Amino acid sequence: MKLIGNGDFLMNKLERLSETVVSHSLQLKENDRVLITCDTENPTPLVKLLIDKIVEKKGTPFVRVISPMLEAYLLQCTKENRIQTLQKKAEFDVENYDCFIYIHYTTNDYEDKNVPANIRIAVEKATKDSDVVRVNKRRWVLLNYPSSLDAYKAGMPSEEYFEYALDVMNVDYNMMYKHIEPLKQLMEKTKEVRMVGPGTDITFSIEGMPAIPCCGEYNIPDGEIFTAPIRDSVNGVITYNTSSPYQGNVYENIKLVFENGKIIRAESSSNQEKLQEIFDTDEGARYIGEFSFGLNPKILHSMGDILYDEKIIGSIHFTPGAAYQEAYNGNDSKIHWDLVWIQRRDYGGGEVYFDHTLIRKDGLFVLPELQHLNYDLK
Repeated sequence: MKLIGNGDFLMNKLERLSETVVSHSLQLKENDRVLITCDTENPTPLVKLLIDKIVEKKGTPFVRVISPMLEAYLLQCTKENRIQTLQKKAEFDVENYDCFIYIHYTTNDYEDKNVPANIRIAVEKATKDSDVVRVNKRRWVLLNYPSSLDAYKAGMPSEEYFEYALDVMNVDYNMMYKHIEPLKQLMEKTKEVRMVGPGTDITFSIEGMPAIPCCGEYNIPDGEIFTAPIRDSVNGVITYNTSSPYQGNVYENIKLVFENGKIIRAESSSNQEKLQEIFDTDEGARYIGEFSFGLNPKILHSMGDILYDEKIIGSIHFTPGAAYQEAYNGNDSKIHWDLVWIQRRDYGGGEVYFDHTLIRKDGLFVLPELQHLNYDLK
């Protein structure tokens, strides 16, 4: 596939990205079997580099190319016998591959809009056990290959966006990990968190919960540190200020009201009925499974892509649904929806308090031991 812009220059960045994926994210070992799955053939330049890296390190690559349009249509037409086959396919994958690379290529956020909720739930239920194995017992990484639609959502020319996306994905993850360590230590000493801002005043406990830095191990781009609130401790209201695509719809201005951990009211300026369906998926969908700070210094603005938006510097995400095993608060759900609130002054501001002490104001850390995480936002 032809690269946009300066081909040699971009190929060097793709080469660096492929090395990061294989050596840093997957920590590939000899004889590892790696399944590369990609949306469309557009990521072919990266896929070929990944194949070369895997073979060079004496692993065995496999490639699966899918069409998002056809996948969505297949789901619309899915019956019980196909669900059983999808279950067997998921089981086959975790039994036969050691590592997974998923390369998303954005074509249309609404592609699976017409997939019935009952089919979505049935497929998720049938593949749940295999998904747990894949996520928690296999090595995997998810990344986005830049597309023209991504460029449009980011408000950039395609050539400029392609270079920007590769720069964002190629940050120094080893240095990032060192930078995050003081925040990790502080979070693990903290009992109560309070967040205040436009339409938001919410408190919860993270006492005794581990804090997990994310520096290119599973997501690229990356740059966050997450934990989970004690399940029943969340009280108050939060209003998110970024758009969020989820299950074939895009939601704006989501507002959630909590009482003893549970979402008792959910509002959105768009797709209100579908919003309620999401939170009625199961009991765990109305509880929070993740609280995280976005820390990627190169991602400043929302583009309606969760993989990027949850890493925005000066943001948090507060996630309804399943908790990760690394920071498990007992909440299980078929959903995990990373909803993002940017707290920088240019987005309305916001404050974060740890045990009644202000630690971040308007997206900037105020404690001396954390100010290096502000990078050049000052």
